[in-house]
Amino acid sequence: MRKIADIMSTDCVTLSRQASIAEAAHLMKDRDIGFIPVVEGRRLVGVVTDRDLVIRGYADNRVGSEALDEVLSNDVRTVPSDMSVDEAAAIMAAEQIRRLPVVDNGQLEGIVSIGDLAVREIFVNEAGEALSEISEPGGSSSYAH
Repeated sequence: MRKIADIMSTDCVTLSRQASIAEAAHLMKDRDIGFIPVVEGRRLVGVVTDRDLVIRGYADNRVGSEALDEVLSNDVRTVPSDMSVDEAAAIMAAEQIRRLPVVDNGQLEGIVSIGDLAVREIFVNEAGEALSEISEPGGSSSYAH
């Protein structure tokens, strides 16, 4: 049985909660990403998405110099690295989440995304099923679109 540790991305781009909204936006643009874990040391304290920047940041007239702490999502679903890929795919489908931070002993170890399930051709059916459920109209998640 494959574990999350076998497929997760470990080269995560992270920011601190004191980083600015503009810094996060520029990093997302430069790296072509829409999701950044927010950490203190290696402890995950939240995540910020491109949607967070727009909805809770710029649309609420926050300026780019304000801290990420103002817009980050801190109620984050995480999974341990020893969880099976099947279990993670089921969580992603059920909770309509595209990315899951992988946390062991409070420390961010990596990220597993719907793309990790599909691109690496591990449990492709589960990844496809999860993606189709996530992409259904009316589905929403508070932190990972």
